[in-house]
Amino acid sequence: MTVTLGEEITLLSLDDDTGTAKDRPAAGWAVAGGTLLELTLAGRVAATEGRLAVTDPTPTGDALLDGRLAALTEWTAQDDQAKVGDWLSKEQAKAFDAAVAHLCARGVITEKKHRTLGIFVTRRYPEADGSVERELRHRLADVVLEGAEPDERTTGLIALLHASNLHAVAFPDVARKQVSPRMESIAEGQWAAEDVRRALQDMQAVLAAVMLCTTVATTVAVT
Repeated sequence: MTVTLGEEITLLSLDDDTGTAKDRPAAGWAVAGGTLLELTLAGRVAATEGRLAVTDPTPTGDALLDGRLAALTEWTAQDDQAKVGDWLSKEQAKAFDAAVAHLCARGVITEKKHRTLGIFVTRRYPEADGSVERELRHRLADVVLEGAEPDERTTGLIALLHASNLHAVAFPDVARKQVSPRMESIAEGQWAAEDVRRALQDMQAVLAAVMLCTTVATTVAVT
């Protein structure tokens, strides 16, 4: 089964047994970035000097991507100075939930509801079909831990995970210092398509800035 980059990040961040999301705020930004990168790889979107443009509004055939493509087409039509960072900021709150809903519809995860005090409903999304995530984690391990050469989509996935500080989500049993240098090296590598490289760099810059602000805010709150 083929899943999008945003869905892959969602799968990595969901606990297989409990179905709860780990690092949910960071994952939301990363999923939004993954969906945008997927549209760039599909030739539907281009980024130039941080600005976004829809170059081809033709549907991709994937319901999740096509929904975001339609929204992005409408948004950029209203603002010819539309920026990558503005779109990610707009999307990050809803991107994760949209990816979860799509994964549920495809039977990769399942929704379980728990009612507390007969009033409050909590939703969890445990794994239903583990083959998708197993293949994903195997691919990441081959590239990051074993040194295999990544394909274009895996390079983008690793770059987004690294920029969003989601190392522990991707490699829960490996210390960050053991994977971060390799992930950074991959993220800074060369891309065959210049427009894709520019889009990814813009996304990385936005995500890195957001993660830095989040870290500083958390540190200040603790002290």
